[in-house]
Amino acid sequence: MTKHVFNKGPYIMGVVNVTPDSFSDGGAFLAPEKAIAHGLRLAAEGADILDIGGESTRPGADAVSPQQEMDRVIPVIEGLKGCGKILSVDTRHAATMREAVKAGAGMINDITALNDDESLRVAAQSGAIVCLMHMQGEPQTMQQNPHYQDVVAEVKDFLSCRIEACEKAGISRDKIVIDPGIGFGKNLQHNMTLLHHIGAFTSLGAPVLLGASRKSFIEKLYPGTSAGKRLPGSLAAALWALEQGVRIFRVHDVAQTKQAFAVHRALRAA
Repeated sequence: MTKHVFNKGPYIMGVVNVTPDSFSDGGAFLAPEKAIAHGLRLAAEGADILDIGGESTRPGADAVSPQQEMDRVIPVIEGLKGCGKILSVDTRHAATMREAVKAGAGMINDITALNDDESLRVAAQSGAIVCLMHMQGEPQTMQQNPHYQDVVAEVKDFLSCRIEACEKAGISRDKIVIDPGIGFGKNLQHNMTLLHHIGAFTSLGAPVLLGASRKSFIEKLYPGTSAGKRLPGSLAAALWALEQGVRIFRVHDVAQTKQAFAVHRALRAA
């Protein structure tokens, strides 16, 4: 089998939210020129991937139309396509996927794991890398009462099925990334169990991506920490996951994560 593009790691995916309502930095980079400047800054800090999203999927967020989403993300992708980094489009809409790849995106990051036929078809035809994430429910309602018998087994089974569906659609395993979806239809205990056992997902044969940066489980564990004050908790989760074999880290704080990984690497080599 061809080697996966993410065959080593760790790789850092910097978050570029082109939204008015994301939980951490909503509105800060809504103007295309601000989002482009932010993406270039993250690239300079060492991001390997820039994840550009035009729809907030925080708990309770309102959905946006594909056209509104495209109006937000396409100018940013076009403005960043010469930066030398992999550009990822964070979307669950097939139309946005199609136009984003045309504009220069090389990766599709879908919180619904390409769970509709049109998205699966567009992703397969695009030749892009895909990230398949697990989510229970919809962003508007997913945190109301999430329930699992065995969260690790159920999330793992879901991702295994989506990998199989992608391969049947013509997406090769070396272009598939998986994400257990921390905070997407999971309560604190679910999140902690998934993080504790995140190494189990490496057996599915695809690089594992962790998106834990600044998420609310940190505030639940250490009350009084707003999103902008959750860097220490974010780094703790990232370093734990790095030890368990996670390869890709979706983060808001690229330079700080890069520094933490450098010290970790030096200690492992000492």
